[in-house]
Amino acid sequence: MFRGSAMPAAPLVEDAVMKALLLEAYSSLVLRELPGPTPGPGEILVRVRACGICGSDVHGLDGSTGRRVPPLVMGHEAAGEVAVLGQGVSGPAVGARVTFDSTIYCGECRFCQAGKVNLCDSRQVIGVSCDEYRRDGAFAEYVCVPARCVYELPAGLTFEQAAVVEPLSVAVHAVERVPLEMDGTALVAGAGMIGLLLVQLLKLRGFRRVLVSDPDPSRLALARELGADEVLDPGAGPVMERIERLTAGRGVDAAFDAVGLEASLGACVGSLRKGGALCLIGNISPKVSLPLQRVVARELTLYGSCASAGEYPLCLDLLAGGAVRVEPLISAAAPLDEGALWFERLRAGGRGLIKVILQP
Repeated sequence: MFRGSAMPAAPLVEDAVMKALLLEAYSSLVLRELPGPTPGPGEILVRVRACGICGSDVHGLDGSTGRRVPPLVMGHEAAGEVAVLGQGVSGPAVGARVTFDSTIYCGECRFCQAGKVNLCDSRQVIGVSCDEYRRDGAFAEYVCVPARCVYELPAGLTFEQAAVVEPLSVAVHAVERVPLEMDGTALVAGAGMIGLLLVQLLKLRGFRRVLVSDPDPSRLALARELGADEVLDPGAGPVMERIERLTAGRGVDAAFDAVGLEASLGACVGSLRKGGALCLIGNISPKVSLPLQRVVARELTLYGSCASAGEYPLCLDLLAGGAVRVEPLISAAAPLDEGALWFERLRAGGRGLIKVILQP
């Protein structure tokens, strides 16, 4: 959080406009010229240099999630340069290279006071529009964010790498949610962006074996490259049966569902040892069936994991020190005016694509 004596905001050029990728209507993304935002008190105007396309943005295109109500500028995985400081903000300096937390929190409710800003009673997310609020995001040349959500980048970290801090923070938060056994075995269901970050984090945490399940052979190959000990294709047979063989009938100590479908949840629950822990991160399906009898009889513990809660500094250290590799996960970097085409590729299945970065 940045605090200090009040400084006057440098005004934007009168009638300034910016280019933005606008969700004009469901399934309609159009590059438009929109009025440039002006930072209010306590805010920073960021000149966006890189913004990742999140799976939640792709799923929000058709309105099925209920969290991308048009008209809206989406995008919350971003990095750029400080353009203007709002009133009362003393830093970072104009021109500084920064990223920012996508979670906007009040700082005053009981959850914020306890450090659980992701559960803030007034929580908003950049680039999201729903019944409760609307907040334009970073698929644009400029975006305004609260100064306390802004973090300077370490030297040598590129804007594209920094745009991956947001999903990395989600993965770090999930790993920290679960009291994990060192030298144990973990299952990651889903080798998308979050799943592949989880693989690296679980190995860093000291897990002896990390197993990954995904139907895409290219993603399984990448999971192996990033440290997975065993990879499993659900299309080749029930995951839980093969895990039973791999663990001599014991099961895994922890499972992380980075998908959020009934099949992935069932595989995770069915693969856990007695007393094991399941962390739920993905939520493609808002409702799934739970194998309740197995959860009860085996005394499994379920943890929900939502966004992140202050993990950005740690994530920046992990990237700057090379402990977590994100370069293999960045499939493409493209100008903003190609954004609609890349969204269509991702919506069509995006074979071979993990993270696409747009550059306003």
